[in-house]
Amino acid sequence: MSERKSPDQLRSHRWYGTGGVRSFGHRSRTRQMGIGAEEHMGKPVIGIINTWSELNPCHTHLRERAAEVKRGVWQVGGYPVELPAMSLAETFQKPTTMLYRNFLAMETEELLRSYPIDGAVLMGGCDKTTPALLMGAASMDVPAIFVPAGPMLRGNWRGQVLGSGSDVWRFWDDKRAGLIGEAEWAEIEEGIARSPGHCMTMGTASTMTSVAEVLGMTLPGAASIPAVDSGHGRMAAASGRRIVDMVWEDLRPSKILDERAYADAITTVLALGGSTNAVIHLIAMARRSGVALGLDDFDAASRRVPVLADLRPTGAYLMEDFYYAGGLPALLARIRDLLHLDRPTISGRSLGETLSEARVHDDTVIRPRDRPVWEEGGLAVLRGNLAPDGAVIKHSAAEPRFLRHTGQAVVFDGYSDLMSRINDESLKITADSVLVLRGVGPQGGPGMPEAGMLPIPDRLLKQGVRDMLRISDARMSGTSYGACVLHVAPESHVGGPLALVRDGDLVTLDVDARLLSLEVPDAELARRRTEWTPPPPTYQRGYGAIFGAHILQADEGCDFDFLTGSLGAPEPEAG
Repeated sequence: MSERKSPDQLRSHRWYGTGGVRSFGHRSRTRQMGIGAEEHMGKPVIGIINTWSELNPCHTHLRERAAEVKRGVWQVGGYPVELPAMSLAETFQKPTTMLYRNFLAMETEELLRSYPIDGAVLMGGCDKTTPALLMGAASMDVPAIFVPAGPMLRGNWRGQVLGSGSDVWRFWDDKRAGLIGEAEWAEIEEGIARSPGHCMTMGTASTMTSVAEVLGMTLPGAASIPAVDSGHGRMAAASGRRIVDMVWEDLRPSKILDERAYADAITTVLALGGSTNAVIHLIAMARRSGVALGLDDFDAASRRVPVLADLRPTGAYLMEDFYYAGGLPALLARIRDLLHLDRPTISGRSLGETLSEARVHDDTVIRPRDRPVWEEGGLAVLRGNLAPDGAVIKHSAAEPRFLRHTGQAVVFDGYSDLMSRINDESLKITADSVLVLRGVGPQGGPGMPEAGMLPIPDRLLKQGVRDMLRISDARMSGTSYGACVLHVAPESHVGGPLALVRDGDLVTLDVDARLLSLEVPDAELARRRTEWTPPPPTYQRGYGAIFGAHILQADEGCDFDFLTGSLGAPEPEAG
């Protein structure tokens, strides 16, 4: 551990302690807020980046948690200041929160850079908030600790345990098939979301907060605690206490987030049966840390990492069960041999030391190595003439018959076209058809919305069909399931081969061979390309125009081209 800082080495000292007229102004304006010099001078200023919002149900408890963080900061001699940041509410924000992930990352970075912040507590949990906050903190590189929002309680309906997202899709299909009616649907609506907190399935939110923990950016065990459990408030206060020491120790993200940390994050995502969205986010996060991560890293790990967490959507249980079974530390303890145990974490201990007391309390939820949910990680990276830069499939969530399948394409140009025609009686479609949705990638979406779990036509649902092969340049919710090929790169909007597919073309998927191909001669594809016209930009002004001009493709993490890399912007001048 490096030598502890002295008060005059604090970043905030340049604002408060230089003796000039600027410092006079900063001190007098702090007094204006009722804070005396004795409360902040010579103390670490801790910025609490809070993504609370009244339009984000996952974060409705974060005001209370921020107060608990502040309590912890005050207890050990820090000065906490709360800084609100854009709240990316997966359930409300349109066209997609992914459009704004980089916005929040930029806001986080600039809040920490432009204000007198010595250390940061990052508060989030709903899907894109976790990677965004960590990306911004990594780029700014001041000491930072992540406080995950925590999963909500289990849902309940007529004695059945409900999981957010996953059971929505399941019962929605049942409703369209005529198996349940409006009364049952209304009861499910009342019972599926019962408390603050993010999705309690192993969707993107739980995947990414688990990533934050295994990276070493949370206190041990933090990601698994349910949002309304009393332990969650205690964790928030403990995080407040810890960040003050981290400032004195100068324990910054650049000392935590190295190649080993990101390799362990991939391993953990696969052992959890985590969301495909983690692929995009981890690539972006790693590149902010100067670590070159790519699709092949995920595929290689998937072939050697078993799925041990029996969690929905690919398993049976929910995050509350996972917490009582021992939480993430217990799962990590079961894959110790696959992890880099000697690397540092924000706790001040190595990863291995944080797992020394971890125990599994329920082998049905966190499986033993000799009885995994899946022998290999449930994610595969596909390539071929339809996805030259790659695509992904969560094949553990698909019906096995589709893992090697050839069918005729039924093509939709954008989400509106899909919704207007999917139930058209004249649509030529069978259970063996391949649904192809294009125009929903990073630029085409815009923002790569979660449209990849294309709906099965009502008439096929009524025949008992519950899965079909679906291909798109979109993402899908981590709570979704089915034979869905996602993140096709390059996307159709920029001229990727997906733009050239036509109704009736044969498409082949072979997961074992990692192949996704369009069975059309090269000469015919070349002819079609001469007829293809690039679509106009989606946005003409504002942030959307910046997004369209600078967004990278899915295989590169969908970050902005001017934000990748570990070189930071210059620090504000003193004075």
